[in-house]
Amino acid sequence: MTNLADGVAVVVWAWVASIITRDPFLIALMPFALRLPWFLFALPAGIITDRVNRRRLILNADVARALVFAGVAVILTFAPQSLEGSDWLYAILLCAAFLIGVAEVFRDNAAQTILPSIIAPDELEKANARLWSVELVGNAMLGPALGAFLIATVIWLPFAANAVAFLVAVALISTIQTRETERTQRARDWRAELREGWIFLMDAPLLKLLAVITGVWNLMHQMVVIALVLHVQENLGLEVTAYGLILAAGAVGGVAGGLVAERGIKWMGPGAAAQWSSLASVISFAAIPFAPNAVALAAVLFFFEFTGIFWNTVSVSYRQRTVPDALLGRVNSIYRLLAWGTMPIGLLLSGALVTWSEAVLSRGLALEVPFLLAALGTGILTAMSWRPLGRGFADP
Repeated sequence: MTNLADGVAVVVWAWVASIITRDPFLIALMPFALRLPWFLFALPAGIITDRVNRRRLILNADVARALVFAGVAVILTFAPQSLEGSDWLYAILLCAAFLIGVAEVFRDNAAQTILPSIIAPDELEKANARLWSVELVGNAMLGPALGAFLIATVIWLPFAANAVAFLVAVALISTIQTRETERTQRARDWRAELREGWIFLMDAPLLKLLAVITGVWNLMHQMVVIALVLHVQENLGLEVTAYGLILAAGAVGGVAGGLVAERGIKWMGPGAAAQWSSLASVISFAAIPFAPNAVALAAVLFFFEFTGIFWNTVSVSYRQRTVPDALLGRVNSIYRLLAWGTMPIGLLLSGALVTWSEAVLSRGLALEVPFLLAALGTGILTAMSWRPLGRGFADP
Protein backbone atom coordinates (compact mmCIF):
# COMPACT_ATOMS: atom_id res chain seq x y z
CA MET A 1 0.00 0.00 0.00
CA THR A 2 2.77 2.47 0.83
CA ASN A 3 4.58 1.75 -2.40
CA LEU A 4 1.34 2.07 -4.33
CA ALA A 5 1.13 5.57 -2.84
CA ASP A 6 4.80 6.18 -3.69
CA GLY A 7 4.11 5.10 -7.26
CA VAL A 8 1.22 7.54 -7.53
CA ALA A 9 3.53 10.25 -6.16
CA VAL A 10 6.21 9.44 -8.78
CA VAL A 11 3.89 10.88 -11.40
CA VAL A 12 1.98 13.57 -9.55
CA TRP A 13 4.77 15.52 -7.81
CA ALA A 14 6.77 16.15 -10.98
CA TRP A 15 3.67 16.47 -13.17
CA VAL A 16 2.02 19.12 -10.98
CA ALA A 17 5.34 20.97 -10.90
CA SER A 18 5.45 20.86 -14.71
CA ILE A 19 1.94 22.40 -14.81
CA ILE A 20 3.03 25.29 -12.58
CA THR A 21 6.36 25.90 -14.38
CA ARG A 22 8.26 24.71 -17.47
CA ASP A 23 11.65 25.51 -15.91
CA PRO A 24 13.62 22.19 -15.80
CA PHE A 25 15.49 23.31 -12.68
CA LEU A 26 12.29 24.11 -10.74
CA ILE A 27 10.72 20.83 -11.83
CA ALA A 28 13.81 18.96 -10.63
CA LEU A 29 13.58 20.84 -7.32
CA MET A 30 10.36 19.00 -6.43
CA PRO A 31 11.85 15.48 -6.30
CA PHE A 32 14.97 17.11 -4.82
CA ALA A 33 12.82 18.12 -1.82
CA LEU A 34 11.70 14.51 -1.50
CA ARG A 35 15.28 13.20 -1.49
CA LEU A 36 17.03 15.93 0.51
CA PRO A 37 15.84 14.43 3.85
CA TRP A 38 17.93 11.34 3.13
CA PHE A 39 20.98 13.56 3.37
CA LEU A 40 19.77 15.52 6.40
CA PHE A 41 18.05 12.86 8.52
CA ALA A 42 19.52 9.48 7.61
CA LEU A 43 21.89 9.43 10.58
CA PRO A 44 19.34 10.51 13.22
CA ALA A 45 16.94 7.94 11.79
CA GLY A 46 19.51 5.19 12.30
CA ILE A 47 20.09 6.11 15.94
CA ILE A 48 16.37 6.27 16.66
CA THR A 49 15.73 2.99 14.84
CA ASP A 50 18.15 1.19 17.17
CA ARG A 51 16.59 2.82 20.23
CA VAL A 52 12.85 2.26 19.73
CA ASN A 53 10.41 -0.40 18.61
CA ARG A 54 10.79 -0.47 14.82
CA ARG A 55 7.21 -1.49 14.07
CA ARG A 56 5.90 1.45 16.11
CA LEU A 57 8.25 3.81 14.26
CA ILE A 58 6.87 2.58 10.93
CA LEU A 59 3.32 3.20 12.10
CA ASN A 60 4.04 6.75 13.25
CA ALA A 61 5.79 7.66 9.99
CA ASP A 62 2.92 6.36 7.85
CA VAL A 63 0.36 8.29 9.90
CA ALA A 64 2.43 11.44 9.34
CA ARG A 65 2.52 10.85 5.58
CA ALA A 66 -1.23 10.30 5.47
CA LEU A 67 -1.81 13.65 7.18
CA VAL A 68 0.49 15.56 4.81
CA PHE A 69 -1.11 14.09 1.68
CA ALA A 70 -4.56 14.84 3.06
CA GLY A 71 -3.51 18.44 3.67
CA VAL A 72 -2.22 18.85 0.10
CA ALA A 73 -5.47 17.40 -1.25
CA VAL A 74 -7.47 20.00 0.67
CA ILE A 75 -5.26 22.85 -0.56
CA LEU A 76 -5.52 21.74 -4.20
CA THR A 77 -9.29 21.46 -3.85
CA PHE A 78 -9.50 25.21 -3.26
CA ALA A 79 -6.65 26.20 -5.62
CA PRO A 80 -7.37 28.31 -8.75
CA GLN A 81 -8.35 26.37 -11.86
CA SER A 82 -5.22 27.52 -13.67
CA LEU A 83 -2.06 26.57 -11.74
CA GLU A 84 0.44 28.09 -14.16
CA GLY A 85 2.69 30.56 -12.39
CA SER A 86 1.21 29.87 -8.92
CA ASP A 87 4.34 30.55 -6.89
CA TRP A 88 2.56 30.19 -3.54
CA LEU A 89 1.21 26.76 -4.51
CA TYR A 90 4.61 25.65 -5.74
CA ALA A 91 6.15 26.66 -2.39
CA ILE A 92 3.49 24.73 -0.45
CA LEU A 93 4.00 21.62 -2.55
CA LEU A 94 7.76 21.90 -2.10
CA CYS A 95 7.38 22.00 1.69
CA ALA A 96 4.91 19.11 1.64
CA ALA A 97 7.27 17.01 -0.47
CA PHE A 98 10.06 17.70 2.03
CA LEU A 99 7.87 16.55 4.96
CA ILE A 100 6.92 13.39 3.09
CA GLY A 101 10.62 12.76 2.51
CA VAL A 102 11.45 13.19 6.21
CA ALA A 103 8.82 10.63 7.23
CA GLU A 104 10.04 8.27 4.49
CA VAL A 105 13.60 8.33 5.84
CA PHE A 106 12.52 7.08 9.27
CA ARG A 107 9.95 4.67 7.88
CA ASP A 108 12.18 3.02 5.27
CA ASN A 109 15.14 2.63 7.60
CA ALA A 110 12.96 0.92 10.19
CA ALA A 111 11.25 -1.25 7.56
CA GLN A 112 14.52 -2.53 6.12
CA THR A 113 15.98 -3.32 9.54
CA ILE A 114 12.87 -5.10 10.81
CA LEU A 115 13.00 -7.88 8.19
CA PRO A 116 15.59 -10.09 10.01
CA SER A 117 13.22 -10.18 13.00
CA ILE A 118 10.48 -11.65 10.81
CA ILE A 119 12.23 -14.35 8.73
CA ALA A 120 15.26 -16.64 9.03
CA PRO A 121 18.72 -15.46 7.79
CA ASP A 122 18.91 -18.10 5.03
CA GLU A 123 15.64 -16.81 3.56
CA LEU A 124 16.75 -13.18 3.15
CA GLU A 125 17.38 -13.41 -0.62
CA LYS A 126 13.95 -14.96 -1.18
CA ALA A 127 12.24 -12.43 1.08
CA ASN A 128 14.01 -9.40 -0.40
CA ALA A 129 13.40 -10.53 -3.98
CA ARG A 130 9.70 -10.93 -3.25
CA LEU A 131 9.54 -7.62 -1.41
CA TRP A 132 11.22 -5.80 -4.29
CA SER A 133 8.71 -7.39 -6.68
CA VAL A 134 5.75 -6.34 -4.56
CA GLU A 135 7.18 -2.84 -4.15
CA LEU A 136 7.68 -2.51 -7.89
CA VAL A 137 4.09 -3.56 -8.56
CA GLY A 138 2.94 -0.60 -6.49
CA ASN A 139 5.81 1.84 -7.00
CA ALA A 140 6.35 1.54 -10.73
CA MET A 141 3.49 -0.43 -12.27
CA LEU A 142 0.11 0.16 -10.64
CA GLY A 143 1.04 3.38 -8.86
CA PRO A 144 2.18 5.50 -11.84
CA ALA A 145 -0.68 4.28 -14.01
CA LEU A 146 -3.17 5.03 -11.24
CA GLY A 147 -1.53 8.38 -10.55
CA ALA A 148 -1.73 9.35 -14.22
CA PHE A 149 -5.42 8.40 -14.34
CA LEU A 150 -6.27 10.22 -11.10
CA ILE A 151 -4.45 13.45 -11.91
CA ALA A 152 -6.01 13.52 -15.38
CA THR A 153 -9.42 13.30 -13.68
CA VAL A 154 -9.13 15.73 -10.76
CA ILE A 155 -5.82 17.24 -9.69
CA TRP A 156 -6.38 16.75 -5.93
CA LEU A 157 -7.59 13.16 -6.26
CA PRO A 158 -4.18 11.35 -6.26
CA PHE A 159 -3.16 13.15 -3.06
CA ALA A 160 -6.39 12.14 -1.34
CA ALA A 161 -5.95 8.57 -2.56
CA ASN A 162 -2.43 8.49 -1.10
CA ALA A 163 -3.73 9.59 2.28
CA VAL A 164 -6.17 6.68 2.25
CA ALA A 165 -3.45 4.23 1.13
CA PHE A 166 -1.20 5.16 4.05
CA LEU A 167 -4.03 4.77 6.53
CA VAL A 168 -4.77 1.29 5.14
CA ALA A 169 -1.05 0.49 5.49
CA VAL A 170 -1.15 1.55 9.13
CA ALA A 171 -4.00 -0.87 9.77
CA LEU A 172 -2.10 -3.72 8.05
CA ILE A 173 1.22 -3.05 9.81
CA SER A 174 -0.58 -3.15 13.15
CA THR A 175 -1.23 -6.86 12.59
CA ILE A 176 2.42 -7.85 11.93
CA GLN A 177 4.17 -9.90 14.60
CA THR A 178 7.96 -9.62 15.01
CA ARG A 179 10.70 -11.08 17.20
CA GLU A 180 11.85 -7.62 18.23
CA THR A 181 13.09 -7.18 21.76
CA GLU A 182 11.59 -4.15 23.46
CA ARG A 183 13.99 -1.23 23.24
CA THR A 184 14.15 1.60 25.71
CA GLN A 185 15.51 5.10 25.35
CA ARG A 186 19.10 4.63 26.41
CA ALA A 187 20.89 7.44 28.22
CA ARG A 188 23.89 7.37 25.88
CA ASP A 189 25.81 9.91 23.88
CA TRP A 190 24.38 9.82 20.35
CA ARG A 191 27.88 10.49 18.99
CA ALA A 192 29.14 7.29 20.61
CA GLU A 193 26.22 5.33 19.19
CA LEU A 194 26.82 6.73 15.73
CA ARG A 195 30.54 6.05 16.00
CA GLU A 196 29.83 2.36 16.66
CA GLY A 197 27.90 2.11 13.40
CA TRP A 198 30.53 4.05 11.46
CA ILE A 199 33.39 1.89 12.74
CA PHE A 200 31.53 -1.30 11.83
CA LEU A 201 30.87 -0.07 8.28
CA MET A 202 34.43 1.17 7.74
CA ASP A 203 35.81 -2.17 8.96
CA ALA A 204 33.64 -4.10 6.48
CA PRO A 205 35.37 -3.64 3.07
CA LEU A 206 32.64 -5.16 0.89
CA LEU A 207 29.84 -3.37 2.71
CA LYS A 208 31.70 -0.07 2.30
CA LEU A 209 32.29 -0.79 -1.40
CA LEU A 210 28.60 -1.55 -1.96
CA ALA A 211 27.64 1.74 -0.29
CA VAL A 212 30.00 3.80 -2.46
CA ILE A 213 28.94 2.07 -5.68
CA THR A 214 25.26 2.51 -4.88
CA GLY A 215 25.81 6.18 -4.04
CA VAL A 216 27.47 7.00 -7.37
CA TRP A 217 24.94 4.90 -9.27
CA ASN A 218 22.00 6.63 -7.56
CA LEU A 219 23.36 10.02 -8.57
CA MET A 220 23.35 8.89 -12.20
CA HIS A 221 19.94 7.23 -11.88
CA GLN A 222 18.29 10.37 -10.49
CA MET A 223 19.64 12.34 -13.46
CA VAL A 224 17.78 9.91 -15.68
CA VAL A 225 14.56 9.80 -13.65
CA ILE A 226 13.85 13.52 -13.70
CA ALA A 227 15.08 14.02 -17.29
CA LEU A 228 12.65 11.33 -18.40
CA VAL A 229 9.61 13.51 -17.58
CA LEU A 230 10.44 16.28 -20.08
CA HIS A 231 11.94 13.83 -22.60
CA VAL A 232 8.65 11.92 -22.74
CA GLN A 233 6.61 15.11 -22.98
CA GLU A 234 8.65 17.08 -25.51
CA ASN A 235 10.81 14.64 -27.51
CA LEU A 236 8.29 11.81 -27.77
CA GLY A 237 5.15 13.95 -27.55
CA LEU A 238 3.40 11.68 -25.04
CA GLU A 239 0.74 12.47 -22.45
CA VAL A 240 0.71 11.60 -18.76
CA THR A 241 -1.19 8.33 -19.30
CA ALA A 242 1.44 7.02 -21.72
CA TYR A 243 4.18 8.08 -19.31
CA GLY A 244 2.56 6.09 -16.52
CA LEU A 245 2.27 3.02 -18.74
CA ILE A 246 5.94 3.27 -19.72
CA LEU A 247 6.92 3.28 -16.06
CA ALA A 248 4.55 0.36 -15.53
CA ALA A 249 6.40 -1.64 -18.20
CA GLY A 250 9.57 -1.15 -16.19
CA ALA A 251 7.79 -2.46 -13.12
CA VAL A 252 6.73 -5.59 -15.00
CA GLY A 253 10.41 -6.19 -15.71
CA GLY A 254 11.22 -5.74 -12.03
CA VAL A 255 8.50 -8.15 -10.97
CA ALA A 256 9.79 -10.71 -13.47
CA GLY A 257 13.31 -10.20 -12.15
CA GLY A 258 12.11 -10.66 -8.59
CA LEU A 259 10.61 -14.02 -9.46
CA VAL A 260 13.95 -15.38 -10.68
CA ALA A 261 16.46 -13.33 -8.66
CA GLU A 262 16.90 -15.83 -5.83
CA ARG A 263 17.66 -18.71 -8.22
CA GLY A 264 19.70 -16.50 -10.53
CA ILE A 265 21.92 -15.28 -7.70
CA LYS A 266 22.50 -18.84 -6.51
CA TRP A 267 23.40 -19.90 -10.06
CA MET A 268 25.71 -16.96 -10.88
CA GLY A 269 26.92 -16.18 -7.40
CA PRO A 270 26.31 -12.80 -5.71
CA GLY A 271 29.48 -11.22 -7.12
CA ALA A 272 28.64 -11.97 -10.75
CA ALA A 273 25.02 -10.95 -10.21
CA ALA A 274 26.15 -7.55 -8.91
CA GLN A 275 28.66 -7.09 -11.76
CA TRP A 276 26.26 -7.86 -14.61
CA SER A 277 23.47 -5.84 -13.04
CA SER A 278 25.76 -2.80 -12.99
CA LEU A 279 26.69 -3.32 -16.66
CA ALA A 280 23.01 -3.63 -17.60
CA SER A 281 22.32 -0.15 -16.21
CA VAL A 282 24.98 1.31 -18.53
CA ILE A 283 23.23 -0.24 -21.53
CA SER A 284 19.82 0.96 -20.34
CA PHE A 285 20.81 4.58 -19.75
CA ALA A 286 22.53 4.78 -23.14
CA ALA A 287 19.52 3.27 -24.91
CA ILE A 288 16.87 5.69 -23.56
CA PRO A 289 17.53 8.65 -25.92
CA PHE A 290 17.65 6.30 -28.92
CA ALA A 291 14.26 4.71 -28.19
CA PRO A 292 12.09 6.13 -31.02
CA ASN A 293 8.68 5.63 -29.41
CA ALA A 294 6.79 4.62 -26.30
CA VAL A 295 7.02 0.89 -27.00
CA ALA A 296 10.80 0.95 -27.42
CA LEU A 297 11.23 3.05 -24.30
CA ALA A 298 9.02 0.67 -22.34
CA ALA A 299 11.23 -2.24 -23.48
CA VAL A 300 14.35 -0.41 -22.26
CA LEU A 301 12.81 0.19 -18.85
CA PHE A 302 11.66 -3.45 -18.68
CA PHE A 303 15.26 -4.60 -19.18
CA PHE A 304 16.59 -2.03 -16.72
CA GLU A 305 14.27 -3.04 -13.88
CA PHE A 306 14.64 -6.77 -14.57
CA THR A 307 18.40 -6.62 -14.09
CA GLY A 308 18.32 -4.00 -11.33
CA ILE A 309 16.44 -6.32 -8.99
CA PHE A 310 19.53 -8.56 -8.81
CA TRP A 311 21.68 -5.72 -7.42
CA ASN A 312 19.08 -4.74 -4.85
CA THR A 313 18.60 -8.31 -3.67
CA VAL A 314 22.32 -9.01 -3.36
CA SER A 315 23.27 -5.78 -1.60
CA VAL A 316 20.37 -5.57 0.85
CA SER A 317 20.52 -9.26 1.81
CA TYR A 318 24.26 -9.05 2.42
CA ARG A 319 23.80 -6.03 4.67
CA GLN A 320 20.96 -7.59 6.68
CA ARG A 321 22.90 -10.83 7.15
CA THR A 322 26.27 -9.39 8.16
CA VAL A 323 25.29 -6.52 10.49
CA PRO A 324 24.29 -7.38 14.11
CA ASP A 325 20.69 -6.48 14.95
CA ALA A 326 21.72 -4.03 17.69
CA LEU A 327 23.73 -2.05 15.11
CA LEU A 328 21.58 -2.59 12.05
CA GLY A 329 19.66 0.69 12.27
CA ARG A 330 22.79 2.83 12.55
CA VAL A 331 24.86 0.93 9.98
CA ASN A 332 21.88 0.89 7.64
CA SER A 333 21.40 4.64 8.00
CA ILE A 334 25.08 5.44 7.39
CA TYR A 335 25.08 3.09 4.41
CA ARG A 336 21.97 4.71 2.99
CA LEU A 337 23.35 8.20 3.61
CA LEU A 338 26.33 7.28 1.44
CA ALA A 339 24.10 5.46 -1.05
CA TRP A 340 21.08 7.79 -1.13
CA GLY A 341 22.57 11.11 -0.09
CA THR A 342 23.75 11.65 -3.66
CA MET A 343 20.20 11.53 -5.05
CA PRO A 344 19.45 15.25 -4.55
CA ILE A 345 22.70 16.09 -6.36
CA GLY A 346 21.67 13.97 -9.33
CA LEU A 347 18.24 15.61 -9.49
CA LEU A 348 19.63 19.14 -9.46
CA LEU A 349 22.45 18.24 -11.83
CA SER A 350 19.94 16.87 -14.33
CA GLY A 351 18.00 20.12 -14.49
CA ALA A 352 21.17 22.18 -14.59
CA LEU A 353 22.64 20.08 -17.41
CA VAL A 354 19.59 20.64 -19.58
CA THR A 355 19.67 24.39 -18.91
CA TRP A 356 23.39 24.66 -19.68
CA SER A 357 23.17 22.45 -22.76
CA GLU A 358 20.43 24.61 -24.30
CA ALA A 359 23.05 27.32 -24.77
CA VAL A 360 24.76 25.23 -27.46
CA LEU A 361 22.22 22.54 -28.39
CA SER A 362 18.61 22.41 -29.44
CA ARG A 363 16.01 21.84 -26.72
CA GLY A 364 15.45 18.25 -27.87
CA LEU A 365 19.15 17.33 -27.76
CA ALA A 366 19.65 19.15 -24.46
CA LEU A 367 16.97 16.96 -22.89
CA GLU A 368 19.00 13.88 -23.88
CA VAL A 369 22.29 15.02 -22.31
CA PRO A 370 21.52 13.64 -18.80
CA PHE A 371 20.95 10.13 -20.21
CA LEU A 372 24.24 10.06 -22.09
CA LEU A 373 26.27 11.43 -19.17
CA ALA A 374 24.59 8.94 -16.83
CA ALA A 375 25.58 6.12 -19.19
CA LEU A 376 29.16 7.38 -19.27
CA GLY A 377 29.30 7.72 -15.48
CA THR A 378 27.88 4.27 -14.78
CA GLY A 379 30.20 2.81 -17.41
CA ILE A 380 33.25 4.16 -15.58
CA LEU A 381 31.79 3.00 -12.27
CA THR A 382 31.19 -0.51 -13.60
CA ALA A 383 34.70 -0.80 -15.00
CA MET A 384 36.32 0.37 -11.76
CA SER A 385 34.22 -1.85 -9.47
CA TRP A 386 34.14 -5.04 -11.58
CA ARG A 387 37.12 -6.80 -10.04
CA PRO A 388 36.65 -5.52 -6.46
CA LEU A 389 33.08 -6.86 -6.46
CA GLY A 390 34.21 -10.25 -7.70
CA ARG A 391 36.95 -10.46 -5.07
CA GLY A 392 34.75 -9.13 -2.26
CA PHE A 393 32.00 -11.70 -2.61
CA ALA A 394 34.56 -14.47 -3.21
CA ASP A 395 36.21 -13.85 0.17
CA PRO A 396 34.74 -15.92 3.00
